[in-house]
Amino acid sequence: MTELHQAVAAGHYARAERLLRAERCDPNRKDADWADWTPLHWAAARGHVAMLRLLLSRGARPCLRNATGWTPAHCAAEAGRLAALRTLHAVHAPMDAADPFGDTPRRVAQIYGHAECVRFLET
Repeated sequence: MTELHQAVAAGHYARAERLLRAERCDPNRKDADWADWTPLHWAAARGHVAMLRLLLSRGARPCLRNATGWTPAHCAAEAGRLAALRTLHAVHAPMDAADPFGDTPRRVAQIYGHAECVRFLET
């Protein structure tokens, strides 16, 4: 796990900002030890909206998929992170992308019982 992945997963905004400002880390780097998650996948799963905005402002791509074919929107939907889903939607992230099994973020939210996320993703 890179320094940036660690900072994002732990919610250390100032540390992530310093790393990105110094251009020491690629915001789109996939972590092979963690199923190809990018820092944006971590921020979405943890619901760190400010971190999502920071990463997106530094070139993070919300369309990148991890090893299971999930986008950051899938990760946010699994965790029930409505604010993260709204943030991703605002930047035109793919909200209806299907993984290899045909599951979209809406279906993932249904599976995990996150009704507010399902309602949001239905619109």
